[in-house]
Amino acid sequence: MRFTDVHIPFGLSWTSPFAKWQGPLADLNSLDMAVDVTGRALADRGLPPEEITEWTLGCTVPQQHAFYGVMNVARRLGAGDHGGPWISRACATSAAVIEHLATQVQLGAHTTTIGVVTDRTSNGPLMLWSSGRGPGGAPVSEHWVLDPMKLDPTTGQSMNDTAENTARAAGYTREQVDEVALLRHEQYRSALADDRAVQRAYMVPVRVPTRRGEEWVTEDHGVFPTTAEGLARLRPVAPDGVVTYGAQTHPADGCAGVVVASAARARDLGRDGITAQVLATGFARAEPAYMPRAPVPAARRALADAGVDVADLDVVTTHNPFAVNDLWFAEQTGYPLERMNPYGSSLVYGHPQGPTGARAVTELIHALHARGGGTGLFTGCAAGDAAGAVVVRVDG
Repeated sequence: MRFTDVHIPFGLSWTSPFAKWQGPLADLNSLDMAVDVTGRALADRGLPPEEITEWTLGCTVPQQHAFYGVMNVARRLGAGDHGGPWISRACATSAAVIEHLATQVQLGAHTTTIGVVTDRTSNGPLMLWSSGRGPGGAPVSEHWVLDPMKLDPTTGQSMNDTAENTARAAGYTREQVDEVALLRHEQYRSALADDRAVQRAYMVPVRVPTRRGEEWVTEDHGVFPTTAEGLARLRPVAPDGVVTYGAQTHPADGCAGVVVASAARARDLGRDGITAQVLATGFARAEPAYMPRAPVPAARRALADAGVDVADLDVVTTHNPFAVNDLWFAEQTGYPLERMNPYGSSLVYGHPQGPTGARAVTELIHALHARGGGTGLFTGCAAGDAAGAVVVRVDG
């Protein structure tokens, strides 16, 4: 979908640290986390919540009191006159949230909107459905987080299977997969230089209430030191496969936020008047059980609508739950692996599902600004062999 008057004010997108599941954020309701982080982020950036007239919640893992959706969030932040939809599109949720908000701005319905995107994979809910047909009336159950990872009901295959299917069909070797994983870790470590100066520009700490008061999570939790030798020692998840736990992401907890506004409003709000223009969004699906392929057609759709060629892209960020994703993207588009994900990626710092894309878009905007402007693409896969993409341009 193409847009002409839609911008993200520079500095008005942010992310919390991501914490590996069952880590320091495991017992924090993701909606409570999002309210607190969003409130502090808006206050620090001087944007009163009541000036935001369209709110959208992106969330894929139900939490206690989630029924009221974004209305709960907006009211608690002092914007009770406004609301909006709850969007859930697996790991393409952030792209879908941005597309919804961009549409509202493009149509002139709103000038200042926000996407609050949050998820907690830790302690995921166990869903129970009454069933008189079960033994003794036993209910039908599903673990909301764990079961979908192991089984796509339309293909009978797991998430890991989709990576192995893609690698096998393309002829990727274990060495190629490990090289990409190592590269992403090296890029992530480069973003930690100067006391995490890059991350501190867009990362908002999480406050965790405790019995004795509160604790703070100020940086990503669960990122392990990674070397070529360490990766080589790991066994593949599937027998005779090429994907190890070192070459795939881990579930995580975290939240993110993104303000989408008209050009005039974004210039008023953006740091030094700088904005990231949203040129287009795109969604697509790949062949069944080939999820890592989906970011390519999604990217091509968004790029076509934006009128941008792959060769014109200055930076690409991806949600890459498997190193295989980036190998396929580079092979199909010709875009160099080393020019993707300059600050690391979800392969390294994990994915809390919904907010993963918003973090990648935020890092894309900051990477473009750091180089003096340019055009960039975010693209990432999602359950159901799907993907979403966003094209942005930063001037100056």
